[in-house]
Amino acid sequence: MSKMIFVNLPVTDLKRSLAFYESLGATPDPRFCDDSAAAVAFSDTIHAMLLTHERFASFTERKIIDAQTQAQVLLCLSEESREAVDATVARAVAAGGVADPNPSQDFGFMYGRSYADPDGHIWETMWMDVESAMAAGQAEPA
Repeated sequence: MSKMIFVNLPVTDLKRSLAFYESLGATPDPRFCDDSAAAVAFSDTIHAMLLTHERFASFTERKIIDAQTQAQVLLCLSEESREAVDATVARAVAAGGVADPNPSQDFGFMYGRSYADPDGHIWETMWMDVESAMAAGQAEPA
């Protein structure tokens, strides 16, 4: 069985956040959606759980940061091409996100950009030609 990842994100407006992630191609899972949470899937193995601040706080005693001004984690999803990276960022902006809160990266064999969702959570989107990266000695095999 493949490992799965579930990213839990505190959001200030659940409906707005759900609409934002749907515009990026994430699919809601109605089995795990209510007025305090919405599960969305990017793929069979990559999921995000959008949680109201009240619901998120039920899982931890730690303070929820303001993702507009502080960073706790950078999330990155791969794309199949440079064009797909740019298209994802364009969709994020059209849905109310902010393009390139972090500098874009272009190393020839790897191209990446980022966007912030309406709550300020930063997602990176990147394309990499693994074979070229390996040939250039930029990446080591796992």
